[in-house]
Amino acid sequence: MSIRVIVADDQVSTREGLRMLLSSEPGLEVVAMASDGFELVELARRHRPDVVLTDIRMPRMDGLAAIRGLLALDPAPAVVALTTFDLDDYLFGALQAGAVGFLLKESDPGLILDAVRVAHEGQGLVDPQVTPRLLHRFAATSPRPVTEELATLTPREADVLRHLASGDSNAEIARRLVISPGTVKIHIERILAKLRLRTRVQAAIYAHRHGVVTWEDPR
Repeated sequence: MSIRVIVADDQVSTREGLRMLLSSEPGLEVVAMASDGFELVELARRHRPDVVLTDIRMPRMDGLAAIRGLLALDPAPAVVALTTFDLDDYLFGALQAGAVGFLLKESDPGLILDAVRVAHEGQGLVDPQVTPRLLHRFAATSPRPVTEELATLTPREADVLRHLASGDSNAEIARRLVISPGTVKIHIERILAKLRLRTRVQAAIYAHRHGVVTWEDPR
């Protein structure tokens, strides 16, 4: 079955460009396009997309508010934020709101397609141009105390979280820990449930905030 996608951007040319890119790829279907956040949430409620690719700066309701609205739906789509600007406020705001990915509009088309596919698989992808700043930002903050939720992780789950926070994919985690990708996926699902988080990106941020992993940690 095709991955159902909604595209949201206040610029007609950008919407059309993304629609053409996504529609040209087998297995992807653009089911609707929105020009602002309010329209996006309404269209998502009607069409029930698997993935939403949305701009952050839009009229009536901006992308950050729209992300929160999208994640309140049942079922909630996976959201990839897209913006012309790589300002920290947009990056952290989108990820903290619950987006599983963050891309710049200048990102390589292949990266955009990859982001949609991995979002549908429950994973996240952040543009490599901004990933170092993301990790440095949280590595530089004073670690917060270990939480009760963090203490419930098993040693193996803690290992998986550490590698996830270092940017490893499921396949890389599986190879490093000598377990199957399916087992990695199960561990991540349990980690998210125990830490009361929505996405693996939020789990990576959490790990840096609470000192589970630091920027200098070896993989």
